[in-house]
Amino acid sequence: MSRAERIEQLKAAARERVLILDGSWGVMFQKRGLSEEDFRGERFKDHPVNLKGNNDILCLTRPDIVAELHDQYYAAGADISETNTFSSTVIAQADYGTQGAVRDINLAGARIAREVADRWTAKEPHKPRFVAGSIGPLNVMLSMSSDVNDPGARKVNFEQVYAAYREQVLALHEGGVDLFLIETITDTLNCKAALKAILDLEDEGLEPLPIWISGTITDRSGRTLSGQTVEAFWNSVRHAKPFAVGLNCALGAELMRPHIAELARIADTLVSAYPNAGLPNAMGEYDEQPGQTAHALHEWAEHGLVNILGGCCGTTPDHIRHVAEAVKGVKPRQPPVRERAMRLAGLEPFELE
Repeated sequence: MSRAERIEQLKAAARERVLILDGSWGVMFQKRGLSEEDFRGERFKDHPVNLKGNNDILCLTRPDIVAELHDQYYAAGADISETNTFSSTVIAQADYGTQGAVRDINLAGARIAREVADRWTAKEPHKPRFVAGSIGPLNVMLSMSSDVNDPGARKVNFEQVYAAYREQVLALHEGGVDLFLIETITDTLNCKAALKAILDLEDEGLEPLPIWISGTITDRSGRTLSGQTVEAFWNSVRHAKPFAVGLNCALGAELMRPHIAELARIADTLVSAYPNAGLPNAMGEYDEQPGQTAHALHEWAEHGLVNILGGCCGTTPDHIRHVAEAVKGVKPRQPPVRERAMRLAGLEPFELE
């Protein structure tokens, strides 16, 4: 099946039901108790920097574990699974001295996910599986100063961030992903660099892929880390005509709900949500049980707030299984038709009718 046919299947499935995304990757790798040797493998056996915790590098050193986790999430009912490439840019990988492996990580991550997804689609053709190329945040921000004494200080410029994302999206595209997922967005300007990198691929003749944008509301203020409200964030990115827009991470379902409701009101595209399994406890662990997560997300679906549901930090295949069962048969949200208007954004939205 061609990628264009898979994309049409994805869009058709989104019209029929609430789609299910996978859950956390980091918590599942932690449960495996992996050693430094697992992260190093043969390729990085003599690497001068410790690699334990660099989960993306497992695409190269333990592809079997990565494939097994895709399998677990698809078996749990996920329609979409993300590539294990959340931090696979030269900027993020610089923390481990593995910038030179970025293209290989993204290619491997996409190909592993593609192989597992295709196997599940062949086994269950009535429920095709899809691959989202995971494009995570950076450890530097374009919107905010890196020095409290110098408001103009930045560790990177737009061109550097763009180049980092461009290398990633080119490899993910080549590896066979069905859509791009720019996720856990804390800085909208970083996100816009990633969007430009993706949109430029089409201008250069590569097959256009759907874009999914997922921001992060960092606390009870209802704003992203760079200070935008949900509506301002949407106004900033809607020019990309995304397949879906949503929120993930930082909050559990209870605290995320009002922000998802606001996004559902204003976004004339699909809305996604994949909250954490509640808030972390004093030990940094997540206590929310699968049934609790599923109960909350079922209510969102019943009230017509969402089109795609999944899990972020602390969620497991069992969480995803419960969510998939909870929303089975529930009709997906219908995007609103909004009147034409000039909609702008700084930290707050501005609308001129």
